[in-house]
Amino acid sequence: MSILAATLQAFFTDRLARQRQASGHTIAAYRDALKLLLTFAAQQTGKPPSRLDIADLDAPLIGAFLNQLETGRGNSTRTRNARLAAIHSLFRYAALRHPEDAAVIARVLAIPPKRFDKALITYLTGQEITALLAAPDQDTWTGRRDHALLMLACQTGLRATELTSLTIGDVHLGTGAHVSCLGKGRKQRITPLTAATIAVLGGWLAERSGQAADPLFITRRGTPLSRDALERRIARYTATAALTCPTLREKKVSPHVLRHSAAMQLLNAGVDTSVIALWMGHENVATTQVYIHADLALKERAIARTAPQGTPPGRYQPPDIVLAFLDGL
Repeated sequence: MSILAATLQAFFTDRLARQRQASGHTIAAYRDALKLLLTFAAQQTGKPPSRLDIADLDAPLIGAFLNQLETGRGNSTRTRNARLAAIHSLFRYAALRHPEDAAVIARVLAIPPKRFDKALITYLTGQEITALLAAPDQDTWTGRRDHALLMLACQTGLRATELTSLTIGDVHLGTGAHVSCLGKGRKQRITPLTAATIAVLGGWLAERSGQAADPLFITRRGTPLSRDALERRIARYTATAALTCPTLREKKVSPHVLRHSAAMQLLNAGVDTSVIALWMGHENVATTQVYIHADLALKERAIARTAPQGTPPGRYQPPDIVLAFLDGL
């Protein structure tokens, strides 16, 4: 087994699992990226992956691999950059263990992420949220579960994994009602609940029953609701809601769109972006700025507060109707 193979194993067991305590999703994403890289490198060099060395994964090969992701596999620029981030993380770890390969590692670490156009985020208006929440059939057990799930998602802005990982004990409906979760980056986050959400969750908990450690949202078989199942349910209810709210037909609604919608509700309510960042669990307040860019109404209110230069102060007064009639002749 080569030095690279040993370093790769230590990277996952020591750096990611033990030191960083990375989530399962992070480990899976890094695993997939590095598997693709080793397979590509084996094809290019003629060596099996277990015999590859750090010097084989030089900057030209990494660059060719990144190009192949976009042209051969059809990956987006965002996905390409995520794969590069995994490679950079591995090489930063290798730099500490193998200084003899510092030159190769430095050139790989110098490969920059690719810039790309960033589209405005998609979010739901208040009317669209109301239509979506009304879509589940609350005469059925599944409909009542999904209604509670959608209500919680739209109000709290929890990520899909955070929603599906909630337990009964994570929901507190007494004084200072809130839901707690272990979010991205293993950050503990507490999100308060509104009166409407408290009422819906109270009804669901009474029907759900179970122990504090049991999953909050389960399937008919009693297993935790998966992320894929959550996405399918949201897509189904979006199609149903679009029958009464046609604007939903133009939007592809996902769990992250519901998260964006919760943030936009806070922004429209006048909540400061630093508070929204805490609410959403953003590592950097700058991440929250995307919501300001997406809110046209907020920009319109801002421009309404300004006056054109050279305009005398005062409010516009329409002309007398008779004079206006004569001016129009």
